[in-house]
Amino acid sequence: MPNTASAKKRVRQTEKKKALNLWRKRQVKDSTKVFLKAVHDGDFGAAEKALSRVSGLLDRFATKSTYHRNTAARKKSRMAQSLNKAKATKAA
Repeated sequence: MPNTASAKKRVRQTEKKKALNLWRKRQVKDSTKVFLKAVHDGDFGAAEKALSRVSGLLDRFATKSTYHRNTAARKKSRMAQSLNKAKATKAA
């Protein structure tokens, strides 16, 4: 348990930051699920919209230090690759 006032304040700040980061990560996970469902169903229009939304969220949260910028880039890249692969498979 924290004893000093500054340590108590740091605990309060950490709890707020943790809650915000968990909310942000949940937003990304939920949007990613929407994207993956659209790709699985073959609805490429909806998948592109979902990819755009997820990319925006990842970019925004990478600047807020919820995600490292390389992690956000990797996630966006892998989703784009999966969408392009699904489109190529559908076209062939």
